[in-house]
Formats: sequence, C-alpha cells, structure tokens
Amino acid sequence: METSLFQFSSLSPSSSSSSSSSFLFLRKKQSFRFTNVKHPNNLSVRASSSSGDSVVTLLDYGAGNVRSVRNAIRHLGFEIKDVHSPQDILNASKLIFPGVGAFAPAMDVLKNTGMAEALCAYIEKDRPFLGICLGLQLLFESSEENGPVTGLGLIPGTVGRFDSSKGFRVPHIGWNALQITKESEILDDIGNHHVYFVHSYRAMPSDENKEWVSSTCNYGDNFIASIRRGNVHAVQFHPEKSGEVGLSVLRRFLYPKSSITKKPDEGKASKLAQRVIACLDVRANDNGDLVVTKGDQYDVRENTNENEVRNLGKPVELAGQYYIDGADEVSFLNITGFRDFPLGDLPMLQVLRHTSENVFVPLTVGGGIRDFTDSTGRHYSSLEVASEYFRSGADKISVGSDAVYAAEEYLRTGVKTGKTSLEQISRVYGNQAVVVSIDPRRVYVKDPEDVQFKTVRVSTLGPNGEQYAWYQCTVSGGREGRPIGAYELAKAVEELGAGEILLNCIDCDGQGKGFDTDLVQLISDAVSIPVIASSGAGSVEHFSEVFTKTNASAALAAGIFHRKEVPIRSVKEHLLKEGIEVRI
Repeated sequence: METSLFQFSSLSPSSSSSSSSSFLFLRKKQSFRFTNVKHPNNLSVRASSSSGDSVVTLLDYGAGNVRSVRNAIRHLGFEIKDVHSPQDILNASKLIFPGVGAFAPAMDVLKNTGMAEALCAYIEKDRPFLGICLGLQLLFESSEENGPVTGLGLIPGTVGRFDSSKGFRVPHIGWNALQITKESEILDDIGNHHVYFVHSYRAMPSDENKEWVSSTCNYGDNFIASIRRGNVHAVQFHPEKSGEVGLSVLRRFLYPKSSITKKPDEGKASKLAQRVIACLDVRANDNGDLVVTKGDQYDVRENTNENEVRNLGKPVELAGQYYIDGADEVSFLNITGFRDFPLGDLPMLQVLRHTSENVFVPLTVGGGIRDFTDSTGRHYSSLEVASEYFRSGADKISVGSDAVYAAEEYLRTGVKTGKTSLEQISRVYGNQAVVVSIDPRRVYVKDPEDVQFKTVRVSTLGPNGEQYAWYQCTVSGGREGRPIGAYELAKAVEELGAGEILLNCIDCDGQGKGFDTDLVQLISDAVSIPVIASSGAGSVEHFSEVFTKTNASAALAAGIFHRKEVPIRSVKEHLLKEGIEVRI
C-alpha cells in the first residue's frame, strides 16, 4: 500500500527527538520573513485546477487518530486529497492539518520531508488553512514539550505546559467553553456550547500575538483556543470530536461563503463540564459474534443452564445511539480480545472504524495492549499495537494489566526504562492519549498499620466491623490479585506517562448501589491527572454524589445505559439541576 512521504511506516511511528536545526519564520507587518531556510527557485503556491470546490487537502503525518477528521470531512460532503509531497501543500485550494501527538516528532517529520517550508509558504500567501490541536501549536515559535523545540515560527510565543500546581488537572481533558474575542467566521455557530479539548500544553495570548487570537478558553489561565488571520485558522480544540457543534466549525471552514441553515441550539457553557461516559464491554459470544455484554462483579455469563454470554446489543449500533443520546465519550473494552494475537483481532478494529464514521465524540479502546510475540516469532511492541488502534479510530487507548506490571517494576527499582507501554506510547502520542484502567478489590483491615499499602477509612464497615480498607489491584480481568494497592499504582503510572485514570471497583461492579466514593476520593486526591469514576452506577443521584463528594472529572456507566434503566439525558438533566456543569 502506498504511503505518503512523511507518514510513519506502518505499525512503527517515529519517536525520534527533535533536531537542533532552526526553522524560524518571523512575521513582519503583513508578510513573513523566512530565516535559516533554503528555498528552491521553483517554490510557488497555486491552487490546483483539478481540485474543485468539493476537495480538501489533508496533511496527515501519520501520528494519532485522524480517521475521525477524515470521516467528518466526508460527512460534510467533501472529498479528500492526501499530501504526498510538499508540492501537494502548495497546490491545495483548502488545507487541513490535524496535528496529533507530541510536538518534537511532528516537527521532525515536517522538517525532514520539506513540509515545514511548504506549509509556511502556503500560509504566507493567505491560502485557506485550518490547523487542529497540535496543528495550532506548531505554528508558534517553540514548545517546552520535551524541549525547548523550535516550531514553525509563524506566530510569536512559546507553547508551555499547564501549571498543575494551581489545582488544575493536567492534561486538560474534556468539554470546555470558549470566550470569542473577535470575528472568526468558523466559530459563528458555536452558540455558547462546549467543545472538546485534550492537551497538556497551550499557547498564551500576549501583546505580540493578540492580532492572531480569535478565542480563548479558561483553565487556570486564559489560553489561546483559536487563531484567525485572513484565511488562516487554527483551533486548539477538536472540532471532529465536538459533536454537532464541532461539525459546524468544519462546515464553516469548508463552505465559507454558503448560507448555512443547520445551527446548533444556543447553549449555556461557562466552564469545564463534568463528563458522562458510556462504556461498552465487548467480547465474542459462543457463536463468535462480537456483542456488548455486562458483568456482575466481572462475571458476564447468564445464570442459566446454557450459561451463555450476556448479550446487550451490537457495539457499533449502541455506540451510535449513545452519541445521539449525548454521551461525552464512548469507551470500548475488549474483555477477551488480544490474548494471543492483538493485531489479529480484526473484528474489533472494524468496530472502531465503523463507529468513527458517525460518532463524533472521543473513542477509547482497551484490552490487551502490551508487547507480545506471535506464533512466527515476530515481536510487536505495545506502541505498534496502540498505533494500529489509533489508525482505526481510537483517540485514547486504555492499558490495564500491563500498567500494573510496569508500576510494580518501577516501584521496585525506581528506574524509568523508557520501554514500558506507558512510556513508549506517551512519548509518541502524548500522555493525553494514554488511560490506565485500574481494577481493584477492597480488602478490609482493622488497623492501617497492618499493611504496607495506603488505606482509607471506609464509609461502610467491613464484615467484621473493620473501619479501614486498602484496595488491591488485580490483573487478567480481576482474576489475579497483585501485591500493589490502587493508591500506589495510580501514583506510579502518572509518573510513567499516564494522562488519565479509569478507576473501576470489582466490589461495586454491576451492583447498582453507587460508585465507591471512598476509593474515588482516595485516588482523585492522590494524582494531578483526571480520574474517571466507574463501577456501581444505578441511578442519576449516584452521578451527582460522585461529583460532589470527590474530585472525579468524569463518571462512566455501562449496564444502566444498555438496559435503558437510566437514560444519559436524564443523568445530565439531573446534574444540571444540582448545579453541576455538563454538556447539553
């Protein structure tokens, strides 16, 4: 299969560090002055006569999930022309650059393939351009991410990391509000709605770049959420993951002069919303078909003579319905896949691909993401496995058992080897793409001094009147306990590169009696990354309880949504009444 010149090779994204050569482009008045760049004599920008009004050029450099951007563009009626050479950039009539991943590897690709020079020449001529997320950050002079690393230098300023010391969790993950500062056209239909952000680094407004800034977002500080100058646009948020509101941004860019009648209703967004996530546990049934199931303390088989796998629906159809119902994210957990050959699990890859065609909110996939060797002796790294899932439509990957083993080794040696799945994946894709799923079981003790692990005073006494408990982590779907507590694991995986924690509780799973708020409070207070509360939701009140009693950033449920016992919209309406910010 032909790949573009600047794409990472299949199953092997580049993780090379940024080179030290300077590509600094300084703007002066209404034009740009290029320094330290050699320009060929035949470098020219022209719109391709064969492009037509319904074709957009996509600069996909091969890192992370851009499938959703492709699907959104096609959903809006445009065809896509991929960039295979710098000249393709120069010939584009409209160019979208959906940057995903880390700053340094992206700049390496752009510089080593001549794309940096072509991209700046294109923007200098005020050609229609839309950068997304990293596609905005790369326009600045430099970034502190694994750096300093030199950027394209089109906009004055340095991209820096959020300050977690102020009590804000980093990465900034979720649906937040915009403050529009000037006419931008592509934001005309935002209508005071939330849009989806996922990033650890941001650019700040200043006197030097204020003429570029079209909107800001508040997360500890007011950072740059979008820029606009002439036909050049870029956004820090992900329009392709921001539902109908995000599609309106892409629609405005693709159809700048058209009369657009489909606008989202006016919203009431004012700050970062608490997320409500729908989870789909996916596995093969006894006939080999992939189905959505749900366990009772991780047991997914019916209590019948046939003992069949509990079947609650088809994964693609259910995910699509949850998107319509207002789920802020959809999470797939492949609870039996990848045991022998992760990359051979084609049905799950197909689930992701088909889901991303019509679901424009973030997708997470987990289950078996680890190093492995196949039957032929070929070794695959966890990074290669994760890369295939990103390319198939996942925005984040969830690591379970492998993270437990990595944390145990790290706590034993105190050494970061750089070879663990968490370190490898976060280095290339950024820690915001890495979720660690923790599956603990409550262990009651009479005295905290009886164990070496962090304990918590429990709200409900143990079977023998115990007032304390620690939470033992498990692997292999809860079947094997490990000598590490949830508190110790959470602290370790944050240091190893996790950007978010999915916090389950085996004791509460399928019980419908509420989240384990003792556990959620323990872990959400221990780390500075977002924590997703999971296991035990049975009513709308359980969601407000976990958000008011703990510092959870999101709450996840499965069975009550699958069985239609509690609709997603009912959860959000209840949270609104309780004064909790949600996306509507």
